[in-house]
Amino acid sequence: MRLRFFCALFFVFSFLFSQDKYPKDTFGSPLDIPLVLAGTFGELRSNHFHAGIDIKTQQRQGLPIYAIADGTVTRIKVSHWGYGKALYVAHPNGFTSVYAHLQKFGPEIEAYIRQQQYKKQSYEIELFPDYGDLKVEKGKVIAYTGNTGGSSGPHLHFEIRSSITEKPTNPLLYGYDVRDATNPTLVGLYGYPLADDAQINQSAQKVQLNFTKQKDGSFLADKVTAIGTIGFGFNGFDRQDMAANKNGVYAVKQTVNGKVYSEYDFESFSFGETRYINTLIDYHHFGKFKQRIQKCFKDESNKLSIYKTLYLDGKINIQEGLSYQVEIEIADIEGNDIKISIPIEGKRQELKIQKQIKKTENLVIASRPNSFDLEGAKVYFPESTFYQDFYIDLKKGKDTVSIHDGTVAAHRNFTISFDLTKHPKLNRKKSFIARIDEKGNLRYSKTYKRANTFSTRTKTLGTYTIAQDTIAPTIKPKNFKPKEWLSNYRYLSLRIQDDLSGINTYRATINGDWILMEYEPKTSTITYNFDDKIADQKQCDLKVVVTDNVGNSTTFEQTFFRK
Repeated sequence: MRLRFFCALFFVFSFLFSQDKYPKDTFGSPLDIPLVLAGTFGELRSNHFHAGIDIKTQQRQGLPIYAIADGTVTRIKVSHWGYGKALYVAHPNGFTSVYAHLQKFGPEIEAYIRQQQYKKQSYEIELFPDYGDLKVEKGKVIAYTGNTGGSSGPHLHFEIRSSITEKPTNPLLYGYDVRDATNPTLVGLYGYPLADDAQINQSAQKVQLNFTKQKDGSFLADKVTAIGTIGFGFNGFDRQDMAANKNGVYAVKQTVNGKVYSEYDFESFSFGETRYINTLIDYHHFGKFKQRIQKCFKDESNKLSIYKTLYLDGKINIQEGLSYQVEIEIADIEGNDIKISIPIEGKRQELKIQKQIKKTENLVIASRPNSFDLEGAKVYFPESTFYQDFYIDLKKGKDTVSIHDGTVAAHRNFTISFDLTKHPKLNRKKSFIARIDEKGNLRYSKTYKRANTFSTRTKTLGTYTIAQDTIAPTIKPKNFKPKEWLSNYRYLSLRIQDDLSGINTYRATINGDWILMEYEPKTSTITYNFDDKIADQKQCDLKVVVTDNVGNSTTFEQTFFRK
């Protein structure tokens, strides 16, 4: 087995040195319908860049997915969230294709994964078949489109990665035909004074700039007066011809008096850097307004490798008495673009809007560990939890504490620990740490219970409390009744729900034998597809046990019949 692996690896390396960077006539289409995108590569998502393209499936599930080239299955993952059902296929030319949010796999792969699920008695599973054990052929069906995992609607999430580095690359670089003659759209334009003595339009704070569309389709901003080190950012999106989805743009270039100051695109990135998206966008603005402003300048804490050109980190030093012409070009992968011109006059004026920094008694120094005592709880921030220093707003309490708000991004997990000695009457077994969201709902946060301490690790600032859940989950059948004959039924379906801490585990048996039930948390449904395991059993005694995150459990038992 090891010899086979090294032979395959040698073949991959040999091929890589003899091929084009992005072969455009090698890969076939994963679907036999026109490729219309609901999401583009590198699109700005919560705490990450989108690692593939989302292909619309005509609002349907169950469309056949084809292997884009000969290859072998190297990974299969089935999970409740994330990619849901996902398939990874390595190809001899050094690339791996990824297919996610699947409804089900092709027959051979489905049989393989189901055998392992029954062996481990678990729906969620991750497998790494030996190289060559599950071969696929170009153009053959390997799976079917679905809506599993964190998908918000039926589609195929499709990636092409390097088999060596595992870095994803933009699938549209490989010659896939997506109709696109539509320019990106500019929504907003912003200027940022970046030094203590800098100003834009008599403001020491970020300002929104007015602009008008010109006859040639370009945009012209109103004249800006500024002094000192400044930068610019924009809010925009891209569309393809056959979809209304607001997708991400591909490339951004900023020039100053004809010189390129910053240039980046979404050709590729690494998963290890993707959370640095929070330094590319104005995260404070996003936390307040849920709008992502992309900066044309690079912060010191920004470790992204997407930049092609950087001069002075894209920051512009405006001097008194000089004029500047800034141009920002925003393009999609087909070359459709828009240009924004910003005329600047170097002029110091009387400030009308002073720089405002909300100071508190607690300053977080990003380069070192920080810990704070909140009376009933403690919070510990490891070194480099945050991208920059800031004054943190903390509110103490015995069972509820507030740790700043959602306008600051955390790059690493930090720890919140509650002291249980302050809660002598607490039902320890039924309690947990919860985050209180913006609507006042309690969100379970994985809770570690040790001696007199409850702790949780999280990257989300906000309000946390000790909550108690004493109510067991509910289980209700959706498509069958007690002692009903289900001979013509293809599946069993039940709704499982929990009112507070959330579903942790579920287990189902028929006549004492474990059965595979697929859990879809978006619809709170578990489903069993009838197969030959009970083909010869007339009376079927179903038992389902569901447990929440603090151990409350409910058992559902019901008998049905099949011929």
